Amino acid sequence: MTTIAIIPARGGSKGVPGKNIRSLAGLPLIAHSIQDCTESQRVDRVYVSTDDPAIAEVSVQYGAEIIHRPAELAGDTASSESALIHAVNEIEQAGVMPELIVFLQCTSPLRSGTDIDQAISQLRDENSDSLLSVSPNHRFIWERVDGGATSINYDYRNRKRRQDMNPQYMENGSIYVFKPWVLKELNNRLGGKISLYEMSEEQSWEIDSIADFEYIEFLLSKQPQSV
Repeated sequence: MTTIAIIPARGGSKGVPGKNIRSLAGLPLIAHSIQDCTESQRVDRVYVSTDDPAIAEVSVQYGAEIIHRPAELAGDTASSESALIHAVNEIEQAGVMPELIVFLQCTSPLRSGTDIDQAISQLRDENSDSLLSVSPNHRFIWERVDGGATSINYDYRNRKRRQDMNPQYMENGSIYVFKPWVLKELNNRLGGKISLYEMSEEQSWEIDSIADFEYIEFLLSKQPQSV
């Protein structure tokens, strides 16, 4: 049975132009995610879905196959699910029928091939249909309501110690694993029985700005064995 990885990477990036191929610790950003897949023992093929020839060229250099994404699926309002559905359709039409799909966002470069393998193993061991990576949340969360504010994940009138609160987790956007039927039938990366793959807070940093590039490059240089 085949497990594939899909990395959507469109060319337009308003916050950081050329973000997906901008250098991070000596490699184009997208190369980190491609290498995570090639280091994985459980991913058989890795695809990059892109509308950008420069991203496609770089991705091929690092071992990915290319799904050419149409312009209407690469705009600011296009969902990741629309790109994933298009990619899966193209892949299946080419004769590859995946058992599992790993969806990676290249803005989360602090995962590893081992993380991917462990996430796949966990989904199978727990007999789940989909999985997302998370990091533990130890913060007290509030929201504004009707001109005031209220606590969400705790009762401020009966404040508990953090270690006494029920564990909560934040979706970190690094790894998603799902069976093809979840995407096709639900138009979603998640559905059916869902598992949580826990990662450290340090691994959960995402790149949205130049400052993020600088900080994550620092993490990569100082803790190369932890990611």
